Amino acid sequence: MTALLRARRLLTEQGWLDDHQLRLEGNTIVAIEPIPSGVSLRDVELLCPAYIDIHVHGGKGVDVMDDAPEVLDKLAWHKAHEGVGAWLPTTVTAPLIEVEGALKRIAQRHHQGGPGATVLGSYLEGPYFTPQNKGAHPPELFRELDIAELNRLIDVSQNTLRVVALAPEKPSALAAIKHLKNRGIKVMLGHSAASYEETVRAFDAGADGLVHCFNGMTGLHHRDPGMVGAGLTDPRAWLELIADGHHVHPAVMRLCCACAKPRILLITDAMSATGMPDGDYSICGHRVTMQQGVVRTASGGLAGSTLSLDSAVRNLVNDVGVPAEDAIHMASLHPAKMLGVDQTYGSLSVGKRANLIALDSQLNLQTIWIDGQQLSL
Repeated sequence: MTALLRARRLLTEQGWLDDHQLRLEGNTIVAIEPIPSGVSLRDVELLCPAYIDIHVHGGKGVDVMDDAPEVLDKLAWHKAHEGVGAWLPTTVTAPLIEVEGALKRIAQRHHQGGPGATVLGSYLEGPYFTPQNKGAHPPELFRELDIAELNRLIDVSQNTLRVVALAPEKPSALAAIKHLKNRGIKVMLGHSAASYEETVRAFDAGADGLVHCFNGMTGLHHRDPGMVGAGLTDPRAWLELIADGHHVHPAVMRLCCACAKPRILLITDAMSATGMPDGDYSICGHRVTMQQGVVRTASGGLAGSTLSLDSAVRNLVNDVGVPAEDAIHMASLHPAKMLGVDQTYGSLSVGKRANLIALDSQLNLQTIWIDGQQLSL
């Protein structure tokens, strides 16, 4: 099946192309070319790569940890409605048997496929953290790093585990980082009280970046740069960013973009209350409360977000002043590069998978195509 989409503006890795058309055959982009002169019709205003959300816990009242067969399908549809073409269902700190169950379900969904956004694999957030900066994670369930245990989790995931988050100051952290990297798994650092020096040593060992930068870690001080200082200044570090205006102040997002624009990964860190009314919900087995879209624990700490990835892009553009093309790359090309799937996903390029979105001039989602198939929103 061949399809032709004519756009007023089309975003490539190099920037915008005016009045170009994209040709699809099946699930693949086969041509990007100027619209012939004399053709006035435009199918879309802005044609862009579909977003990739690498850090998602839930939405629409369900959680990745829920042991129910329809949960990942429901979440995949939910993500597609915010312009996400591919995503990583993300676990939380829980008893190991529950974590293993979630990894098994994610692996099954990855291999079988299904409706909505493509499941690229799993992201393990916890239980390898330290009590300081624990966020909503229950510290009584934190565990020490053990190579045999990590190998078992990889096996349980049927080799679909893509990212492991851990605290770099834990005993055996550097050995675990090197082992995970040898197994082809990305390592992100977070929920930690690590120093600047400990964080840099973790990057030296192969760690890839910071989990939701600024949140759940030692902050930036002019005499003690902390994890944030290490991430901002180390060119090897990818930085996840929750751009909802609650987790990180717009001025701090501006600072982050000034230091690390090519290394920012927009994420949602969305939990089950996303897309739902205010009220009581659960995360990591504990009750949390959402008021005006902000979710907090009983002690008042933030507990995940209710952000959508298309809103994150708009927030960076409207509240921080980031050019639209850069914000879109932070939600598509950058996560694809971080995961090592940028030969297939993350940008509009000949030969890549036809995961794309149509946006209006205000960056609101109009249409999404996943594997060349248009979804009805």
